[in-house]
Amino acid sequence: MIKITLKDGSVKELEREMSILEIAKSISEGLARVATAGTVNGKTVDLRYVVKEDCELSILTFDDAEGKKAFRHTASHILAQAIKRLYPSAKLAIGPSIDNGFYYDIDVEEKLSNDDLAKIEAEMKKIVKENLSIESFVLPRAEAIALMKENDEPYKIELIEDLPEDEVISFYKQGEFVDLCAGPHLMSTKPVKAIKLTKLAGAYWRGNEKNKMLTRIYGTAFTKTAELEEYLASVEEAMKRDHNRLGRELKLFTTSEPIGQGLPILMPKGARVIQLLQRWVEDEEQKRGYLLTKTPLMAKNDLYKISGHWDHYKEGMFVLGDEEKDDEVFALRPMTCPFQFMVYKADSKSYRDLPLRYAETSTLFRNESSGEMHGLIRVRQFTISEGHLACRPDQLEDEFRGVVDLINHMLETLGLKEDISYRLSLWDENNKDKYIGEPDAWNNVQNKMREILNHLGIEYTEAAGEAAFYGPKLDLQIKNVHGKEDTIITAQIDFSLAERFGMTYTDKDGQEKYPYVIHRTSIGCYERTLALLIEKYAGAFPVWLAPVQVKLLPISEKYHDYADEVFAALKAQGIRVEADFRAEKIGYKIREARNERVPYLIVVGEKEAANREVAVRSRKNGDEGAMSLESFIERVVKENDSKER
Repeated sequence: MIKITLKDGSVKELEREMSILEIAKSISEGLARVATAGTVNGKTVDLRYVVKEDCELSILTFDDAEGKKAFRHTASHILAQAIKRLYPSAKLAIGPSIDNGFYYDIDVEEKLSNDDLAKIEAEMKKIVKENLSIESFVLPRAEAIALMKENDEPYKIELIEDLPEDEVISFYKQGEFVDLCAGPHLMSTKPVKAIKLTKLAGAYWRGNEKNKMLTRIYGTAFTKTAELEEYLASVEEAMKRDHNRLGRELKLFTTSEPIGQGLPILMPKGARVIQLLQRWVEDEEQKRGYLLTKTPLMAKNDLYKISGHWDHYKEGMFVLGDEEKDDEVFALRPMTCPFQFMVYKADSKSYRDLPLRYAETSTLFRNESSGEMHGLIRVRQFTISEGHLACRPDQLEDEFRGVVDLINHMLETLGLKEDISYRLSLWDENNKDKYIGEPDAWNNVQNKMREILNHLGIEYTEAAGEAAFYGPKLDLQIKNVHGKEDTIITAQIDFSLAERFGMTYTDKDGQEKYPYVIHRTSIGCYERTLALLIEKYAGAFPVWLAPVQVKLLPISEKYHDYADEVFAALKAQGIRVEADFRAEKIGYKIREARNERVPYLIVVGEKEAANREVAVRSRKNGDEGAMSLESFIERVVKENDSKER
């Protein structure tokens, strides 16, 4: 008998070896109809997989994340088959499932347009109706290469040649179409009923800009048309909130080809939002005992050699000079830690001096690849709320707790905390060359981080291989409106760099010791945070963050004098106000101001001038009628000071 433990904890006994699909049928015909894949002892496999020994088994459907991936991976193969039917000379590269869909990279002579997507989509739907059985098979490496040469697929050959010589290569076949693939896939093309190709893009082969630019076709697939339509409606809403479009429309930022990719320009309104955030962050950090520093934007490579960045991060840096030719080589800083370490080292420290908390609004530079650039989310120059805390071992948990408390305060105030997930990023013990420090030290600190996070009651996932090269970190993850996840804030425990830099303190016993260092940001990268705030609020920032809080609209030129008086009174209270004195109809002015997402519009005419009032229209409540100027000012000042959302 073979015992399998299902995901509900129940145990099922099999009298013989059975495929996962057969097991699903033995449980329920309905389950078998909707099953897409399975997991055996945590590994995702085909429904074809034959269970031969005791195991833990989950039968996956489209409702499961891994089940969706198998479903959409099959959709990517249907796309590739349609491409080969319509463009026989096209060469196939890779076609994975991704969050919310799939894509396939192809090398095709024709320049495809959105009109071609409809034609390809129609061919995909034909393939689905053909209900082609999907079969898997394996070949030795040499035979696999021969098959791909026969099919004239050079990109597949390159992928196979990168594998070990004794590797057995996996393929999937549906009808006349064969593709190199590890799977898993559905049993046939029939279940993929709701398909939509969404866009075309360019993508370098293997993500390397030195390689050929391929055509990437994106799409998505669902089990039901209604689900697809709901998803497409959500995508349309996301496009309305996309910071890359909305931020430009609202004149928050722009870009310039002569300046370069990944180097956005903050326009006056965007710069004002960043300034408001920076002042708030610096004031809050000062309240919490942080000491402000201001350090250089570049340094000799000697500094980065001490920190280890030269060996572990040089490719991501902008280097000024040539090591072989120049006496001194400099690099723009990709981080602030070694600079603030020099502040620590400027004089001797006692155990009584710790903890020390340094903070800096730091401009950093990272040589991101061109394919990674996206609006304000990923850029080559950015500003970060960076900080480093030096503490004794007995202070580590309290200091880390304080860091997390500060971060949560920032996120709650901004309204982003509800969108955050926590990830403990660990080292990859199978790739130790990526890191500095000994395995015992890594394991010790990682266990300490788990202990602290558990004490804090934080729910988190773990990710091997995502640690910094000098220590594990807590990453706060957030998704943009398109579902792509990025890290917004990090807090790291560093057990290595203090020793490398000779940072010591004299302990109670008179011995020189090395402190722990906590690397952290309190709000992360300001540019990325601005992008997320644009998307969160669809450009309608809370009053305290709005670059323009009040738009003043006189009905006609006769009331400009009173409008000037109102304008001056608002400015005197620190309220950010703009006035529209154009000779346009008031209805037109109101519509334009609404499109600018200004929190308050105030209209002044004969009645308002006579009674020293303003007619108020708010984003929240619409037309609120007239109120005294003094009452309105009091209201805006209160909202601003309380940071209401």
